[in-house]
Amino acid sequence: MTLSPQEIERYARHLVLREVGGPGQQKLKNARVLVIGAGGLGAPLLQYLAAAGVGVIGIVDNDVVSLSNLQRQVIHDTPGVGRLKVESAQDAIARLNPQVRVESHALRLDASNAPALVAAYDIVADGSDNFATRYLVSDACFHAARPLVTAAVGGFDASLTTLRPFETGPDGRPNPTYRCLFPEPPPPGTVPSCEEAGILGALTGIVGAMMALEIIREIVGFGDGLVGRLLLIDTLAMRFETLRYAYDPDNPLSGVTSRR
Repeated sequence: MTLSPQEIERYARHLVLREVGGPGQQKLKNARVLVIGAGGLGAPLLQYLAAAGVGVIGIVDNDVVSLSNLQRQVIHDTPGVGRLKVESAQDAIARLNPQVRVESHALRLDASNAPALVAAYDIVADGSDNFATRYLVSDACFHAARPLVTAAVGGFDASLTTLRPFETGPDGRPNPTYRCLFPEPPPPGTVPSCEEAGILGALTGIVGAMMALEIIREIVGFGDGLVGRLLLIDTLAMRFETLRYAYDPDNPLSGVTSRR
C-alpha cells in the first residue's frame, strides 16, 4: 500500500521529517487505533490522529452531544447537540480527512465487550472520565498485548502516561502496569466529577493533542515516550513535571502472585 499523490501533498510536512518520512507515514496509514471516549480528551485526540493520516480509527462512546460539552469537546458543534458523539465525530473526521476510515462503537465498554474490541486494534488511547473504565481498558490492553496511552484531567491539572506492560524494559524487568501506578481506584465519591468540579476547556485540548503525539510516536517509533513515566500538568502554575514509576511485583495484574 503506497501513498497516493494526494496523500503525499497532504502529509508533506510529515514526509520531510527525518523521524517520520515515507516509511513512518506508511505506518500511520496502516495503523488501527481505538479511542475510548469522544469527549474532552477524545475530541482533539481524534482530530490530530485523523489529520496525521491514521488509517483506521475506532471510537467508543455511547453518549450524546450536549450543549455543555461544546466548551471543550471541539470535534462536535452546536447543530450536533442531541446526536450520538460517535456519529458527530465520524462526520467531523470525514470533513477533515476523508481518507481515514472510522469504525463507530456506540456502546458502553464493559467486561463482556472490552477484550474483543481492544484486540481488534493495534494501539489504544483512553480518554474516559471514570476510574472503572480506566482499569477495565488497562487490564484488557495487558491481556491483548496492546500498547495503551491513558490520560486524566481535573479542573486545572492532568496526567498522561503510556503503558506496555506485556514487554520488558532495558533493565530486563517487566514494564509497569496501570495497577503498578494506581493499585486501587479511590473510594467512590472522593474524586468530584467534571460536572461537580468544572474543567478548563483548553486543558483538554493540550492533553488530547499530547495523547495524539504519544500515539503517533508509538506507531512510527521515534523519540523517548512515556513508558514508566507519568507526565503531570499544572496549568495554574503552567508547570510540567515527570515522575518515574516502576513495575510492582505485588500488583494484582502481572505481579508475582498473579502468575502462580
